[in-house]
Amino acid sequence: MGLFDFFKKDKESQQQQQALDEGLQKTKTSFFDQLSKAVAGRNTVDEAVLDDLETLLVHADVGIDTTVKVIERIEKRVARDKYVSTADLDRILREEIVALLDANSSATGSRAILDRPDSPGSPFVIMVVGVNGVGKTTTIGKLAHRFHSAGKKVVLGAADTFRAAAVDQLIIWGERVGVPVISHGMNTDPAAVAYDAVQKGVEMGADVVIIDTAGRLHNKVNLMNELSKIKRVMQKVIPDAPHEVLLVLDGSTGQNAYLQAQEFTKATDVSALAITKLDGTAKGGVVIGISAQLQVPVRYIGVGEKMTDLGRGLSPPAVERNR
Repeated sequence: MGLFDFFKKDKESQQQQQALDEGLQKTKTSFFDQLSKAVAGRNTVDEAVLDDLETLLVHADVGIDTTVKVIERIEKRVARDKYVSTADLDRILREEIVALLDANSSATGSRAILDRPDSPGSPFVIMVVGVNGVGKTTTIGKLAHRFHSAGKKVVLGAADTFRAAAVDQLIIWGERVGVPVISHGMNTDPAAVAYDAVQKGVEMGADVVIIDTAGRLHNKVNLMNELSKIKRVMQKVIPDAPHEVLLVLDGSTGQNAYLQAQEFTKATDVSALAITKLDGTAKGGVVIGISAQLQVPVRYIGVGEKMTDLGRGLSPPAVERNR
């Protein structure tokens, strides 16, 4: 079991799990090849080995603060167990990283939709946020496919009204998946789109409503404030909406993704993360760093463009553990 083997494919067929493994191959191969070289010829996990491991974690975009946490946890285990060999390092490293991620994991939220009875009274509302180009709309399409395939009624809201391409792309995804998309077209009020999408979800007894929002530049406070407006308008229909704010980040951008995450968590109540494009980077450690530092669970990872190219994170609800 490697550094990212705790992520699982949407439907765990052998072929699909292989696709996820291949998508993460750059990160796994790069990291563990370097780790093997760093410990070659050494028998014990000493200070020099830990220094090399620290360097590898930083280079993998895990981040300084999270790297320090991981090293400290390993140091405690080495001190406690006394005779830890370099052959044990892979297993110990994996266990400590899983422990960090698991501490921020939760079975509630978008992954728990599959545990909900059909039409429990009002739909579960997910507001998806993130800057342009990170794969927001594609992630929404994958989620819609995931829930629709599980027999859930899904409604999409095209509230990214500043880009015609974003509206059109979501409509195409809706057609591909077979779910309705509420759209007012380009240059319309995104809050009004969100309101109508939630209202439609209530009327048709939907299980989940997913709202796309415009690609906010994380340094534009006025645009960030619009997210609050969208939330207030949705709450006129469902008082506790949105039930999840899913921040989508591009894993290939490394520490820039972490900076975006920091700004978004200041601007809105981000409750979960989706990290995309991990098939295009050898530095997938950003997944670990962002989750650990912001204490927000990583719900999903994206490793391709197909509808099924969606891996899920730790601690799934019971219905997903048995899938």
